[in-house]
Amino acid sequence: MDWIERENALHLEIKTKDFASALALVNEVGKLAEKANHHPDLEFGWGYLRITLTSHDKGGVTDRDRKLAAAIDKLSVL
Repeated sequence: MDWIERENALHLEIKTKDFASALALVNEVGKLAEKANHHPDLEFGWGYLRITLTSHDKGGVTDRDRKLAAAIDKLSVL
């Protein structure tokens, strides 16, 4: 995926075919986040999901963010 690093965070916008697809993707990302105990900011609506990953306690992007981003990239629902 095309993650963009800016403002001390990784950002990704994913286009989906409709609201239900975006919601399904949110749920899959949520499962990964719970497993990793690292929780991204998610914004979604009809046809899109925006993900922001950062380690607030470290003040920016860390290996935790990169690992979760890599796991998100492997989701079969993308």
